[in-house]
Amino acid sequence: MKKLLTCLLATFGLTTACCQLNNETADKYEVDVFKTKSGKAVKFHALMHSSIRIEYDGKEIEIDPVLKLRERIIDFSTMPKADYIFVTHEHQDHFDREAIRQLSGENTLLVTNKRCGDMLGYGTIMANGESIRIADDFIVDAVPAYNTTEANKRFHPKGRDNGFIFTIDGLRIYIAGDTEDIPEMSAVKDIDIAFLPCNQPFTMTPEQLVRAAKIVKPKVLFPYHYGQTDVSGIPDLLKEDGVEVRIRHYE
Repeated sequence: MKKLLTCLLATFGLTTACCQLNNETADKYEVDVFKTKSGKAVKFHALMHSSIRIEYDGKEIEIDPVLKLRERIIDFSTMPKADYIFVTHEHQDHFDREAIRQLSGENTLLVTNKRCGDMLGYGTIMANGESIRIADDFIVDAVPAYNTTEANKRFHPKGRDNGFIFTIDGLRIYIAGDTEDIPEMSAVKDIDIAFLPCNQPFTMTPEQLVRAAKIVKPKVLFPYHYGQTDVSGIPDLLKEDGVEVRIRHYE
């Protein structure tokens, strides 16, 4: 049995569609669609936790693809090969060799931090503060992602892991990675869409996420990587700040 729910809405000048598909063999992947400055569609598939699939202009972009997390399973072998794979750091809910293998084709570009590159033995390595242009209309900036709470610094030490900012045909996307509300966020500007994590002790509390959103000021915010953390109150906490919050299945 297949149920298809499609909703169309326009917010902050970004044309957006979201859909949810259910059947006996597929997980529920909500899809949010935004338009770039030249009118091209960028589709975000909410796979799970920190795994995001992005479609743009015939290209497949995968963020932190992971096959299995608790009872949730994704079969990446049924999806198109990725043109670009981005891995933020080595933890098992972000870095999965088999998922990378299933998604990799002859021309797939893997971008990651040094730690994961060393573990794999290949990949384009980016450090905090570095920028690369991977296509005429696609620029990637690697930004810091780390813990600041003293007891949790061992999880994500400063300087090791990446967040990423994508500028795709003028659309600015901030994928924060595993981080708390760090001072470097004040340099993250002009963000259309932000993915901010929310599960202590590894990333942020809801209160920290709200502070981070008020610093970054994205037009649309997706809390992600939230596990069992209750993020349902975040939209109301940011209502007066002009940030639209969308809750998707990024448990």
